[in-house]
Amino acid sequence: ESQLVESGGGLVQAGGSLRLSCAASGFRFDDYAIAWFRQGPGQGPGKERDGVSCINTSDGTTDYEDSVKGRFTISKDNAKKTVYLQMNSLKPEDTAFYFCAATLKTACYGGTYSRIVPAYWGQGTHVIVSS
Repeated sequence: ESQLVESGGGLVQAGGSLRLSCAASGFRFDDYAIAWFRQGPGQGPGKERDGVSCINTSDGTTDYEDSVKGRFTISKDNAKKTVYLQMNSLKPEDTAFYFCAATLKTACYGGTYSRIVPAYWGQGTHVIVSS
């Protein structure tokens, strides 16, 4: 069974840091890019999740949404089949459920990952940033 499991969410004060993890199993990790999405409190169940960052598990190409550039860093450990999202200088507007997803391998280029439907989703982890 293909599975993605997120962890690392929690409550943090503005300016603080969190590191999210996304552990993959049941599929060839190298065949996909792994992306992070988020769904904020103002977004209803039917609203799309916003792409945050993406990493190509083979060549390490990364992409970031503009509002997180310079604050978030995505990385990978192929041996552990895990992708990380280091989030620094967190702001209250970063409060959201964060989901990782396995998507098309080339989708990190030009932010494509934010416009296509991933192959697999994780269950999400909640990040709350207090002011």
